[in-house]
Amino acid sequence: MKRPAQGIKKRRFLLRNQMRYNVLSAIGNTPLIDITEVLGAPKGVRIFGKAEYMNPGGSVKDRPAYYIVTDALRKGLLEAGKKILDATSGNMGIGLALVAAAYGIPCRLVVPGNISMEKQKTLKLLGAELTISNPLEGIDGAIKKAREIYQENPEQYFYANQYDNPANIRAHYETTGPEIIAQTGGKITHFIAGVGTSGTLMGAGRRLRESKPNIKLIEVQPDDPLHGIEGLKYMEKAIRPAIYDPSFADELYRIKTEDAMNYSKLLAKAGVLAGLSSGANVAAAKMVASSLKRGTIVTMLPDGASRYIDLLISE
Repeated sequence: MKRPAQGIKKRRFLLRNQMRYNVLSAIGNTPLIDITEVLGAPKGVRIFGKAEYMNPGGSVKDRPAYYIVTDALRKGLLEAGKKILDATSGNMGIGLALVAAAYGIPCRLVVPGNISMEKQKTLKLLGAELTISNPLEGIDGAIKKAREIYQENPEQYFYANQYDNPANIRAHYETTGPEIIAQTGGKITHFIAGVGTSGTLMGAGRRLRESKPNIKLIEVQPDDPLHGIEGLKYMEKAIRPAIYDPSFADELYRIKTEDAMNYSKLLAKAGVLAGLSSGANVAAAKMVASSLKRGTIVTMLPDGASRYIDLLISE
C-alpha cells in the first residue's frame, strides 16, 4: 500500500492534536466589553461588545474558517496538492490563510481591489496567493471570479464557499452562542450582528433563541448598495448567501457608512479599537438601547481598527 504524502501526515497529526499544540486553540472564548457608559445607554440597559478582534487572526472570521477547513479535512476534501480557494473581503481570507498555514495547506484567495492594504499585506504575510478582482464589483465580483477559477480546475481546489457553507453557521452555533449565554449569565435580551455571509447571526442567533425564546435578534446592513463598510452586505442588491434567511431576525437596522465610522472613532476614544462593521453594529445597539427601559444587549465587534487606520484618521 502507498504511504500517504508527508503533507497529509502533517494535516492528520494537526487535526488530531490541534487543541493542544496549535495556534487554532486560541480561536474563540473572546471577552465581552462593557460599552454601556461609552454609548450613554439609559438607566437599566447594559450594552456589551463581543471583542472578536482578539481572535488570533484578528476577527470573528477565524471561527468559521476553522470549522470550514477542519470539516473539509475530516471529509477528505483536502487531499494532497489541493488548495483552499475562496472569495473574501479580507477577514475570512485572513482566517482561512491562518488555518491553512497551521495545517500546511496552500491557499488562494480572490479579493476586491478596494479592500484595505492592511488586509492585503496580512494575507500575503500568511502565505496566501491573491487574485485581485474588479473593485467596482465589490465582493460579488470576487465571488464570481472565485467560481470561475474553481469551475476551470475543480480538481486543484477545495472551494471553501463561505457564503453557502453550513459549517459557517455551525461555528457560531457551537461557539459564539454558548459563550454569550455563559458570559451574560443568560441575561441577554437583545443580540445584534451585521450580515455579510450572515453566519454569525444565523448560527449564534439560533443558539441564543433556543436558550432564550423571547430574545430579540437584530440584523444590521448598510443603508446603501454602494457603501463603505467592509464585510457587510446590502442583501437586496447582492448575491445572497445560501445560508442567509431574511425572515430570521426580528428587526433590521440599516446603518450609514458615516455613522459606522463615527461609532468606531467613539469606541477608540474609550480605548476599544474596533473596526467599521463594529461601528455599524454599535450604532444599531445605540438605537435599540434608546427604545428600552431595561435590557442586556450584546453586539458583535467583528474586527479591529488597525485594518482601517488610514481611513479612520484621514479626516
